[in-house]
Amino acid sequence: MRITLRQLRYLDALAAEGHFGRAAERVSVSQPALSAQIRELEEALGCPLVERAAAGARLTPAGEAIVGRGRRILAEVGDLEAYARAAADPATGALKLGIIPSIGPYLLPKLLPAIADAFPALRVGVRETVTATLVGELQAGGLDLVIASLPLGDPSFVEVPAFADAFLLATPATGPLSLGAFDSAADIPTEALLLLEDGHCLRDQTLASCGALDARRLTRAGVTSLATILQLVAAGQGITLLPELFLAATPLDADRVRLRRLSRPEPHRTIGLAWRRTSPLAPLCERIAGLMPGLKPAADRLPA
Repeated sequence: MRITLRQLRYLDALAAEGHFGRAAERVSVSQPALSAQIRELEEALGCPLVERAAAGARLTPAGEAIVGRGRRILAEVGDLEAYARAAADPATGALKLGIIPSIGPYLLPKLLPAIADAFPALRVGVRETVTATLVGELQAGGLDLVIASLPLGDPSFVEVPAFADAFLLATPATGPLSLGAFDSAADIPTEALLLLEDGHCLRDQTLASCGALDARRLTRAGVTSLATILQLVAAGQGITLLPELFLAATPLDADRVRLRRLSRPEPHRTIGLAWRRTSPLAPLCERIAGLMPGLKPAADRLPA
C-alpha cells in the first residue's frame, strides 16, 4: 500500500486539532473516513502514529516525525500547484524584460504603468543593456521579452513590430555647421557626424542611414548617451540623427539646436518586441505587444 497526500493531510489536521472529530471537520470529511485513512497510513508505514483515547488523540514520537516530514512534502506540493497556476495564467507570475538604452528611458515610463494596469499581479523586472547582450540572454532564457530595434535576426524568436521611430537631423542653430544644406542623411559630412559608441545598434542604424560613407573618416569619439550627443550638437561640435522617441521626451533649446526632417524615404528604425518561440509566456508577450502601438509619445512639438 502506498502513502497518499490525502493521508498526510489528514494526519496533519489531527496533529493540529488533537481530536478526530475536529480534525474531520477541518478537512471536510466524516470522522470515520479520516480515522480509516490514518489507520491505512499506519499500516503502510508499519508503526503506530496516534495514541487514541476517549478524550482525544495524541501523536506518538513516530507520528510527530512523520507529521514534520509530511508537512515539508505538502509544502512542496503546494509550491508545485502554485507554479502550475502561474503557468496556466502567466499574468500572475514574473516577467524578465530587456530593453536597449536608446529606448528604455523614453518608453518605460509609459510602458510599465500600462503593464501594471493590464496585469496587476504581474511582477516585471527590467534589464537595460545593448542589443547583442539582450539577444544572448533571451536565447539562454535569462530574459523573457526584449524591446529593441528590429530585426534581431534570430529565427528562434518571434518578432512583432510596434511602431516606426523616425530619425530627425539635429544641427547647431548657429555656426558653420548650421549653414549646410542637408536634404538627406547621405549629405552629412562624415567628419561632422556624432555617434554613439560601438555596441549600440543606433550607431549602426545611423551609419546605415547615411549611405556609403567611409567610417574610417569618423573623427568624433563615440559617447554612451543621446543626451550627451544633443549637448555636443548644441555646442557646435557636430551633426547627428536623433530618434523621434528621444526628441519627444527631451527638452530642447531651440536657440542652440535646429531640427529638421529629411527627404523621403525618411530614415527610421522599427521598434518592436521579441520572445522565444518556445516560451510558455508567449501569450502574455503577445498581449503586451498589443499595448505598444498606443505608447508612442506624441511628437507635436517636433517638425512636421
